[in-house]
Amino acid sequence: MTALAVEHVRHSFGTRAALTDVSFAVAPSAFATLLGLNGAGKTTLVSLATGLYHAQTGDIRVFGHSLRREPLAALARLGVVFQTPTLDLDLTVAENLRYHAALHGLSRRDGEARASAELGRIGLLDRASDKARTLSAGLRRRVEIARALLHRPRLLLVDEATAGLDAAARRAILAHVRSLCRAENLAVLWATHLMDEVEPSDPILVLHEGRLLWSGLAEALPKDSGEKTLAEAFLKMTCAGGG
Repeated sequence: MTALAVEHVRHSFGTRAALTDVSFAVAPSAFATLLGLNGAGKTTLVSLATGLYHAQTGDIRVFGHSLRREPLAALARLGVVFQTPTLDLDLTVAENLRYHAALHGLSRRDGEARASAELGRIGLLDRASDKARTLSAGLRRRVEIARALLHRPRLLLVDEATAGLDAAARRAILAHVRSLCRAENLAVLWATHLMDEVEPSDPILVLHEGRLLWSGLAEALPKDSGEKTLAEAFLKMTCAGGG
């Protein structure tokens, strides 16, 4: 069974096609990278995969559960960090996590225990009583990742979580999520436009102007495109529109 199955998904906003017949799968425990320029359709795809709205055509399944037909079962197995930060800055770190735990039906005791465990794992347990607004942008993102894991999902979707952060913060967040993937058998779909966030062994999905242009291991893309590096191959593919 795949962690995430996207099958023939099409979606438009008015007359503008955002996604055109997109199909792919993410395996359990895989760290897959959704690679695309700004405006490629990554955020639309993440929005559809998290049930914010339904694809006009096609189906999306999370560990076999259709978001359209079995939304509660699908969403119970899914964690997400959206592109736009979503912490309540006037609440403490602990209060942000406690509220999220309650939304998932966790008891106060279980929610606090899991919050402490996740904050400890990212090195922020000592900041639990701090207002979210006192944290740097990078630390806020780490709190959002901790929050997304409170209900112990099997699939984590991360949409441009490192955009606008400095290099050190980006590396720390990416290293943390990759370690979770290895240690917790967590499947991850990591949406980004940044080449240096991709490792050669990553399964990658190249999305451009709403179309999936290429999928496979990152190390194979340069060879397939006749270029020397992943960055050169990606730019050649997207600048040419996949032609």
